[in-house]
Amino acid sequence: MKDLWFEPEHVFTGGVWRVPKSGAYLTVTDPSTGADLCRIARGNAADIDAAVKAARDARAGDWGTMTATERGRVLTRIGQLVLEHADALARIEALDVGKPLTQARNDAIALARYCEFYGGAADKVMGDTIPYQAGYTVYTLREPHGVTGHIVPWNYPMQIIGRSVGAALAMGNACVLKPAEEACLTALAFADLAAQAGLPAGALNVVPGLGAEAGAALSAHPGVDHLSFTGSVGTGGLVQAAAAQNVAPVTLELGGKSPQLVFADADLDAALPFLVNAGIQNAGQTCSAASRILVEQPIHDRVVDMMAARYETLHVGPALHDLDLGPLISARQKEIVESYLGLAAPGQIAAQGQLADGLPPGGCYVRPTLLTGIAPDDRLAQEEIFGPMQVVIPFRDEAEAIAIANGTDYGLVTGVWTRDGARQMRLARALEAGQVFINNYGAAGGVELPFGGVGKSGHGREKGFEALYGFSRLKTVAALHG
Repeated sequence: MKDLWFEPEHVFTGGVWRVPKSGAYLTVTDPSTGADLCRIARGNAADIDAAVKAARDARAGDWGTMTATERGRVLTRIGQLVLEHADALARIEALDVGKPLTQARNDAIALARYCEFYGGAADKVMGDTIPYQAGYTVYTLREPHGVTGHIVPWNYPMQIIGRSVGAALAMGNACVLKPAEEACLTALAFADLAAQAGLPAGALNVVPGLGAEAGAALSAHPGVDHLSFTGSVGTGGLVQAAAAQNVAPVTLELGGKSPQLVFADADLDAALPFLVNAGIQNAGQTCSAASRILVEQPIHDRVVDMMAARYETLHVGPALHDLDLGPLISARQKEIVESYLGLAAPGQIAAQGQLADGLPPGGCYVRPTLLTGIAPDDRLAQEEIFGPMQVVIPFRDEAEAIAIANGTDYGLVTGVWTRDGARQMRLARALEAGQVFINNYGAAGGVELPFGGVGKSGHGREKGFEALYGFSRLKTVAALHG
């Protein structure tokens, strides 16, 4: 693969590119074509151990003694370098994971924004003074955990690095990052840019590798003081169980089966772009994808017709062609999505998008599909598919809408479309989700907005100031002075 200014076949520990201790490598495949791009290191437990040691050394050295203001300046410089390399990062991401170029560039811009936000916030996290008994002065301090582990998935590597690693660094933690084996290149690029910006050696370490090897080693390492994991429910449970052996806290951002609730008084023209785009963005490979559209019965058919018309204009093709959708991440993911599509009866397919002409035979392409006539308890309405499929489900009234919306194991994001202000407030309280968006969905990404789920969508919060609190521990100081 051309134009890589970093060392893709190495791990990055202690500020140095190193040959993996395993001596083994993984092949990076372009999901748009099926062609091999390059090799990456297949890090193992020994590489993770070296990375944790480098992180602990950084905490004991320059990084641990740096003031919050200085940490913020370093993060701000990293953000500037990310902006300067945004086009290059976007191209790398597009080739690595199949994301259309525009979407990949938006992710690079978001990564820069996280660095800017947390750079500005680093010296603004403060403790409290607590009124107490006479003769005492009591106050609290927010301190870093120490070494934080970050296991990042393949669907939004740059954004998730920004929201987790960015916040952890702002609080003064030293980080060990294990990117998904399907999406390591921008993580390695970020490490190089961070070093260029003056981040002290060992403050950020990156070890590519398989989840069952490097990821498992990081989860169970006794030198890791806090873990952040984004990914599947099953793997999240394994990470939490491994961390529990060391009594290390874990932030989990897991799956979702997020609904948008559309009431008869909604502004449908305003809603339509959100209804569709929130389901098909990144080929539906998004934890917060709006895969269920719940529609009040009087307008059900109209909404289906509007969404179907939009679906029929969607085009799928290679990432560098920058169409509406790129390929899925892998042949395995394509098989999974197609198996779910096989559960639908022909009459339940309301509309599908189009595959571009002349697609490479090795690409992992599927047509975005809109389904109707799916019961709320059907597998297609209950299970996270992680592909461009949406189901439209009618409801009779507000109570039924709430019951259907809350009727899955997940609780990540919900959208509500209604002009009724009282209903907006009732639903905001009644819906079981970490985020509720009223007459919008996603709030344009919202770097500042705390993000996380309930139920099997996980626990803990990232993004915004809440992430800084999560990546710190609270100490209470009580001084008796008479």
